[in-house]
Amino acid sequence: MYILKNSLISIARNKGRNILIGIIILVIACASTVTLAIRNTANNLVKDYEESHDITGTISFDRGQLSNNFKGGEDAQKSNIEAFNNIESITLDDVKNYGDSEYLKGYYYLYATSLNSDTLTKATDSFEYEVEDRETTTISTSTTTGGNGNGIGRGPGGGEDRHTITNNNTTTIITKSKEKFESSKNLTGDFELDGYSSYDAMTEFVNGTYQITDGEIISDFESQECVISSELATLNEITVGQTITLKNPNTEATYEFVVKGIYKDNSDSNDSSSMYSKSANKIITGSKVIENLVVDDSTLVTTITPTFILKDKDSVEKFTTEIKEKGLSEYYTLNTNVEELESATKSIENVKTFATTFLLIMLAISAVVLFVINMINIRERKYEIGVFRTIGVSKFKLTLQFALEILIVSVVMLGIGAVCGSFLAKPVGNMLLENEIQSVQEETEQISNNFGKGGPMDMNFGGTVNVQTIDTINAVVDITVVAQLLGIELALMLVSSLASMISIQRFSPLTILKERS
Repeated sequence: MYILKNSLISIARNKGRNILIGIIILVIACASTVTLAIRNTANNLVKDYEESHDITGTISFDRGQLSNNFKGGEDAQKSNIEAFNNIESITLDDVKNYGDSEYLKGYYYLYATSLNSDTLTKATDSFEYEVEDRETTTISTSTTTGGNGNGIGRGPGGGEDRHTITNNNTTTIITKSKEKFESSKNLTGDFELDGYSSYDAMTEFVNGTYQITDGEIISDFESQECVISSELATLNEITVGQTITLKNPNTEATYEFVVKGIYKDNSDSNDSSSMYSKSANKIITGSKVIENLVVDDSTLVTTITPTFILKDKDSVEKFTTEIKEKGLSEYYTLNTNVEELESATKSIENVKTFATTFLLIMLAISAVVLFVINMINIRERKYEIGVFRTIGVSKFKLTLQFALEILIVSVVMLGIGAVCGSFLAKPVGNMLLENEIQSVQEETEQISNNFGKGGPMDMNFGGTVNVQTIDTINAVVDITVVAQLLGIELALMLVSSLASMISIQRFSPLTILKERS
């Protein structure tokens, strides 16, 4: 009680010095409140964003690796396609094997095949090459160049070139025809039949690209049910509940599906070459349905696109190594959305980094300033220390009194600074974030300008996709900020009190009194 009373008297007696210390602590408290509120809120925003957006990875074909093994030359195309055909496709068993991993939260997949279309031209791994056939006959009389009345040019069938050469009673008929050599992995049907393994796999419906306008989505993933596009339904006058029949383009085998719903494609397309959307001929069903079709008909050409949900960023590299060890071909690669997620939180991460850096620098400078001020204060009160020591006050109690003086001033200014900081945190945080977003946008525009006038302003650099970014930060002063602020002030108080601790331990009361005399 004596120490507390003495501390209050000392604070009242040395108003100028304590006001200076109070102003410094007020600035520290206010700035610390703002930076801590921004830092904690930004950290929570990033954490919530990452928790609400899964890190996903898909296995895709690495055409860059394939092109490295391409051969050049006129006759190389056939060998290139043969090499492509020899690459094993990913099977459902492979997907299940890869999905059994400690680095995953789960997985889903799209099982696709195609069944018929005469209206679309697709990119295909095929080419035509010439086959030359020579037929030589001997005649008894000399003839002129010709051949069955056709001469040089196309044969009567229109599908081959026939050339006749007569020399020394020998007639050679050269017939050139074209044959097609193509990849065995081509999907040759007209309608795309997509089988999803779960509702999570239906990402187009999740993000709103597709929307059911009539009926409902398939009730399970095993029944012969489907959902068709509104364009296909209108064109063929199909309604919900009707049965449609599709056939295998390779074997003419037929499959019946009950239409459970009709969906609309809400995506924007800049393709003016077609009156229909890309999804017009897409028919949606369950993956188990296609799996059963493949069991019944092995000639059906299918593709499978798995999506793996990883636990965290650290699991990406570990999972990539694991699936390689499980036998994933070098021609396949794992692509993740980590860059997209980091891009969405880039601005808020930069604000958090700036706030943290500013806080550390400010605290370091503040600790030095308070230490120096307290050191000067101790030297000014040297005689007072000598008197207290002479009348028997211990060094510990003297040190405690000086620390208590700083603590009382700190607590008062801390409260005022916390209140001021709570009003400043939100506008300051949003101002910093706005400047950071503007900086990122200017960087993107500069990249676009590098492509020249009319460059791709909306292009996705690096193969990323557009994701919703965080554009506001509602920095609030909560109990966590207050607790951290108290911890900071206590740490600063201890640092500044070191001056009194060191000085009091060194001072000799008799020496101080002699110097005073």
